[in-house]
Order: sequence, then structure tokens, then C-alpha cells
Amino acid sequence: MNQRYRPITHLGLGGTGLGDMYHTTSDEAARTTVDAAWDAGIRYFDTAPHYGAGLSEHRFGQALRRRPREDYTLSTKVGRLLRPDPSGEIAAPFVSSLPFRRVVDYTADGARRAVEDSLQRLALGHIDIVYVHDLSPDQFSRAEFEHYFAIAAGPGGAFEGLVRLREEGLIKGWGMGVNTVEPCLRCLRQSDPDIFLLAGRYTLMETTPLAEFFPLCAERGAGVVLGGPFNSGFLAGGEHYDYRPAGPDKHAQRERLRQVAARHGVDLAAAALQFGAAHPVVAATIPGASSPEHLRRNATLMAIEIPPAFWRTLVDEGLLPPAAPLPGAAPGV
Repeated sequence: MNQRYRPITHLGLGGTGLGDMYHTTSDEAARTTVDAAWDAGIRYFDTAPHYGAGLSEHRFGQALRRRPREDYTLSTKVGRLLRPDPSGEIAAPFVSSLPFRRVVDYTADGARRAVEDSLQRLALGHIDIVYVHDLSPDQFSRAEFEHYFAIAAGPGGAFEGLVRLREEGLIKGWGMGVNTVEPCLRCLRQSDPDIFLLAGRYTLMETTPLAEFFPLCAERGAGVVLGGPFNSGFLAGGEHYDYRPAGPDKHAQRERLRQVAARHGVDLAAAALQFGAAHPVVAATIPGASSPEHLRRNATLMAIEIPPAFWRTLVDEGLLPPAAPLPGAAPGV
């Protein structure tokens, strides 16, 4: 239980930006972004076939293959196979695509094929962590979600297949990579995952996992990687929340957070990045970045010292629950 694999560093680089989420990024900018991450001491990189229909994996491979493989953690995802298609497939929020289309497959055979295909796109010898991607009710109708989850969790499904890949030593750990808590809880109760990538659910805007998911992770020895610590960039000043335009309630909540931050002289983006890392089950946080400037800013934000009074005020004003662990000393990389 104590030997479950964890990422090398607590701050990572999410790969959506390298897959051209919301806007295009040049190959050169993608490479220099990964180089900037390396120079900042970041040694955890996350990608997925879905991100630009292979574009993110391709770019990470180009940037990382000259680095010593044992010196960093790499995670990718299964659940979508990529089939050749000269026209490509643009799938929002991504605006670019390599010449492939996505095919949903949550079987054990599909998971193995997806890992093998990812290794080819990355041109790397192994992958450390594999997440079952987007097997979540926010991605499918309820009936479709139940159908696909039954496949993944059942005999011959992706869960069983990834346990086997771990036992064979082809991967070091596996779990779910999703935007909702429900599938993570069900996976923990039905299989033997090591680590989860949960995006946007444990942030200054929302703390749903505190009630049930994080305690069960602690009991089972599973770790959590936090994706989307800015809620699709919303806490860093953007206009999207959960990958779509934010509603008035979200804007009002952010304004209350901004007012507290202003009173204490705190950069709200720094607080957003540091908050999640304070929970003991959280192994890493992986904000996305599509340029070296974004990356360097994230590394700086993670190290900014935030006064304890700021966190106490958030609790006192009902913006954070009393049960949330609060950052103490500024976390490092």
C-alpha cells in the first residue's frame, strides 16, 4: 500500500496546451515550454491521445526524448484509440488535430493498444502512469456512462487490463483521469487503482472531494493529482469554467475571492495553485501552460509566500470549509 507510485515532483505540466486547447501553439513554443518546465525543476508531465488527436503526445515526445528517461514522470491516458483519418477530427475545446479520429474503447485490449500507440507517438520506452480518460457522466449520457463503466470495470475491461500491465511492469501505476468524483469513488471500490487525476473539483471554487473521496483515498493508499487548479483558467483571470463560459454565480464567487486576496495583498492565482497541494492525499498539481511565460509564472506562483491570515479569512467568510487543510510554509516544486 505504501509502495504505490507517485510523480517525482509536486508541480507538473498538464498537456492540454500542447494539444492546442482554445488556441493554436507552434511546435517551437511547445518545445520551449517543456524546456522551461525542465529548467524550473518540473519533472512530471501529463498528456493524452485526446489532446489534439495525438498532437500533445507527439510534442511531448519531441521535447522529452533527449532527456534521461529515469529523471521524470510521464502519464498519459486510455479510453480513446486514434484511427487514421486524413481529415483529422477537431473536438472542442481543441482547435487542432493530427490526421486521426477518436474511437471510444474501454476494454483491456483497447487499453493495451492505446498504451502501445502512445509509446509510438511519444517515441519513448515506457510510460509511468496511465489514467482511464473521461469515463465520467459529464462526458456521456447517464446510460452511455453506465454502459462504458460496466465495460471498464468488468471482466476484460480497462481496469483489469491496467492492473495486468502494472503487474507486468509495463506501467508503474494507474487510475482514472476525469472531471467528476463519482467514477473515482466507484473505481476505488471495485478495483485496485494507485492514483487519480481529478480536474477542477478541488480548488478555491469547489471542494467536493473532502466529503468522501479524499478520505477513501487515504484509507486505500491512493494518491491524487489535481488537474485544472485554475478551473480552466478562471481563477487566473480567464472567462471559462469547466471548459465553457462561466456563469454569473461563478463570477460572483470569484469576485469574493478577489476581494479577500486584495485585502491581504495576495495573488489569487498563487493561492489557487497552492491550495490543493496542502491536502495530504494530493501527490501533484498540474496546471496547463502553452508558453514558456505561462510555465515560469506557474513555478513562481507555487513558491510565493502567502500569509496564514489570508487562508483563515477564506474559512471565516465561508469561502473554504473548515475541514480543508490549509497551506503552511510555501510549497516547493
